[in-house]
Amino acid sequence: MNERKITVLLVDDERLARAELRRLLAVHPQVEIVGEAASAADAMTQIGKLQPDLLLLDVQMPGASGFDLLAALDHAPDVIFCTAFDQYALQAFEVSALDYLQKPVQAARLAAALARAGARVQAAPKPAPRKVFIKDGERCWFVALDDIRLLESEGNYTRVFFAAQQPLMLRSLSQLEERLDPQLFFRANRRQIVNLAHISRVAPNASEGLDLHLADANTTLVEVSRRRVQQFKAITSL
Repeated sequence: MNERKITVLLVDDERLARAELRRLLAVHPQVEIVGEAASAADAMTQIGKLQPDLLLLDVQMPGASGFDLLAALDHAPDVIFCTAFDQYALQAFEVSALDYLQKPVQAARLAAALARAGARVQAAPKPAPRKVFIKDGERCWFVALDDIRLLESEGNYTRVFFAAQQPLMLRSLSQLEERLDPQLFFRANRRQIVNLAHISRVAPNASEGLDLHLADANTTLVEVSRRRVQQFKAITSL
């Protein structure tokens, strides 16, 4: 059975750095380089068009950094950072990125990172779970949308609840709502969107709305406003 190739986009403002990555990748027949980008803006366009499995991404670039690029994406591919600097991902990324390679990139380290990328590509269901990149201060996460149980408005920001984390995302709740699947994410009230898959119990409340109990450590309670009750019942067949 033939394995699917890993489609890769090279993102680095230095032409020689991109050429060196091409040279290193040439010995990996499972890798298909689908494009190159010399800036975050160019990469945004190409990611939308090419939908690569993997980014080989520099951090410091003119105009916008690699972090800025990821934060601007609606859905983030897997990432291997390739950068001359060691101070960024060592603490900020924890286990989010597949790897963090310092230039000059070592062939053995790149091969090991590509093996992890290949394992993800082959194991991923079709379609693979969509992910978002969240940056809050110095901390960053790649999060599958399926793992987000609640989004809560805080002005022009949105607090995102997943696992034990609650970072702020620099996008409004309305901006995020436009990009979410309405069959999976429900706007319960003015301030909150809930992932229907994370609801453990539904009960009527005294305000003629509904109380949604989420399956998390805090048994979070989300109120469905009275005017949204019928919409909730229609979506969930209650």
